[in-house]
Amino acid sequence: QVQLVESGGGLVQPGGSLRLSCEASGSTFSINAMGWYRQVPGKQRELVATITSGGRTTYADSVKGRFSMSRDNVKNTVYLEMNSLKPEDTAVYYCNAERVNELLLYIGSSWGQGTQVTVSS
Repeated sequence: QVQLVESGGGLVQPGGSLRLSCEASGSTFSINAMGWYRQVPGKQRELVATITSGGRTTYADSVKGRFSMSRDNVKNTVYLEMNSLKPEDTAVYYCNAERVNELLLYIGSSWGQGTQVTVSS
C-alpha cells in the first residue's frame, strides 16, 4: 500500500501563488504516474495535472500556463506550483498515485486526504 499526505493549502488572494506538496510512503516502488485532482462541493472530482515516472506532465486546459507539476523521486514527493490563482481554483486538492506491478500492469490507486485551497479577496 501507499500512503499520501498533502500539505501547502490555504487562503490566498486572487493573482497569488501557492505550492502544494504530496509525500508518499509505504510501497513507493510500485508508484507509476501521480496526479493532482480537485473537487468542490456538489461537483465531480476533476483532474488538474499528472506526471509520469519519467517526468512527463499533462494539465487540464483550465490551469495550463498557470500551474506546474514536478516530482522528486528521491524524496517521494510531488509538487503543484499554482500561480495567477483565480477564485474558481478554490477546491479541495487531492494527490493520487497510480500503482503498478512488476509487469507495469495497473494494480490500484491511492489517494491523500486532501488539502483546502481558497482563493478569495
